[in-house]
Amino acid sequence: MSATRVLVLNSGSSSVKYQLLDMRDSSRLASGLVERIGERSSRLKHTPLATGGGSRERSEPIADHEAALKAVADELAKDGLGLDSPELAAIGHRVVHGGKHFTRPTVIDAAVLAEIERLIPVAPLHNPANLTGIRTATALRPDLPQVAVFDTAFHTTMPEAAARYAIDVETADAHRVRRYGFHGTSHAYVSRATAKLLGKAPEEVNVIVLHLGNGASASAVEKGRCVDTSMGLTPLEGLVMGTRSGDVDPAVIFHLARVGGMSIDEIDALLNKRSGLVGLCGDNDMREIRRRIDEGDEQAKLAFDIYIHRLKKYIGAYYAVLGRVDAVAFTAGVGENAAPVRAAALAGLDSLGLAVDGERNAVRGDGPRLISPAGARVAVAVVPTDEELEIATQTYALVKTTN
Repeated sequence: MSATRVLVLNSGSSSVKYQLLDMRDSSRLASGLVERIGERSSRLKHTPLATGGGSRERSEPIADHEAALKAVADELAKDGLGLDSPELAAIGHRVVHGGKHFTRPTVIDAAVLAEIERLIPVAPLHNPANLTGIRTATALRPDLPQVAVFDTAFHTTMPEAAARYAIDVETADAHRVRRYGFHGTSHAYVSRATAKLLGKAPEEVNVIVLHLGNGASASAVEKGRCVDTSMGLTPLEGLVMGTRSGDVDPAVIFHLARVGGMSIDEIDALLNKRSGLVGLCGDNDMREIRRRIDEGDEQAKLAFDIYIHRLKKYIGAYYAVLGRVDAVAFTAGVGENAAPVRAAALAGLDSLGLAVDGERNAVRGDGPRLISPAGARVAVAVVPTDEELEIATQTYALVKTTN
């Protein structure tokens, strides 16, 4: 096919992130963000990477996602990259929840839209916004393939022993209660990039991927396939995160309802928005937490210690699940930039072959790099994630095959 460009859209409830890539060399032609959609203080920041020009900003009311995408199209057109370009092969959409049904990128049609809509009860914050972006983009370019790339798809290879909760099977099936996992595009990209860093094929290595941002998740990847991951039915399960609690005893919810008199919505808000690091110490920025620790703040230190304890517990668990580990890869905002987190997470695990070289760990860099000592039994790597490139790659591969 002659068209080689892919527009990647990540539609949130009040924002749209986008990148335009040329898949001949995976180069970025433009990127941007529309935020505060529906408010008087809407803003669009557009960066034309192909021309080398500086970023442009527009601050004006943007009523809805249709207006947002039209504004994006206008900015792209100014750089000769408009949505009407014959070089545009497809639009790839990030969709957070694909359930069990969607195991790979999928060309969107009416049936796909209906299934994404049916999954709204298990992704009420994300899937409606994703649907809005898809419908708006389709209206602007009805002739163009629209492809959904699902956050959950990479994790659909988990065996039932990992994916099932130990609750009544009929109840679980009736309400789609199982472990789906999230951040799948990141885990897929990073696990493959880690194998490449080691000079091996993905099918030759076992990798523990630690996606540590404001949202955080871990995965156990065996020979290129996910066999376990820390997030579950929703992104709440697992690691301690910026504002999410991660794992808690389910009876905490009953206790807060019966003894604390809290409603389900109040408990939901507590566990998702007022827990994790921000609940423990009032900050969810790891840089600020480390600054406070350096100044002797005991509350910040306790929050950090709880964060690391949970992280280390998952590393050990996934080592056991995999049996053999070739690499541990840190990625996302905290994983890529917080050297103290990486060092603390693997401290004391020398008997498992896991160690961090202090000098290598302290060096900052933009590309994938090893931070384990020379000759270490298990490689420890920092691998910057690239979810937009992963979405574009999957989208382009699918439309080439389809065409």
